[in-house]
Amino acid sequence: MSAWQLNWSDWWSLCSYFMTLSLLAIGGAITTTPDIHRYLVDEHGWLTDTQFNSSIAIAQAAPGPNVLFIALMGWNVGLAAEGWIGALAAMAGAFLGMLIPSSLLTLSITRWMHANRKRLGVQAFKAGLVPVTLALLVATAWILSSANQKPSDWPFWLLTLAAALLVWRTKIHLLWLLGLGAIVGASMA
Repeated sequence: MSAWQLNWSDWWSLCSYFMTLSLLAIGGAITTTPDIHRYLVDEHGWLTDTQFNSSIAIAQAAPGPNVLFIALMGWNVGLAAEGWIGALAAMAGAFLGMLIPSSLLTLSITRWMHANRKRLGVQAFKAGLVPVTLALLVATAWILSSANQKPSDWPFWLLTLAAALLVWRTKIHLLWLLGLGAIVGASMA
């Protein structure tokens, strides 16, 4: 038996929230993580910080697109409230809510942008999205790391900053730095 139940307005709220959010997912679904955290953890209490972070970690470790974390979060919300049948329904609602509106919008806009790619307004729009995407990714990193921050973690932040600068300013491939980071992390553990 679950500790709480979702009513029809909760189901609609979950699906429509992801439908709306999908239209704001500039840079991919992962950039919406701060607002998803606000909605699922802070506002509704449907997930804990640990469940939220674990959902992202498991989905990112699994092969496939990074948007899988949306389905896993829906699954966890439904599982906690309604059991496995509710988990399937919540997973489908969250995942399809995130995919369908943005996919349809992307399809129509990319066709238009490709046809008008020489226009100055289209080029300026694409250039203007770069800082927005970067800021959303930084906000995502902040949310994911804030649950486990300790003052003694400053060397890891420094290492992360150094790796980001190396990728940005040199031709060193990111995978070499990820491997180096895994070795450093394993030796520190």
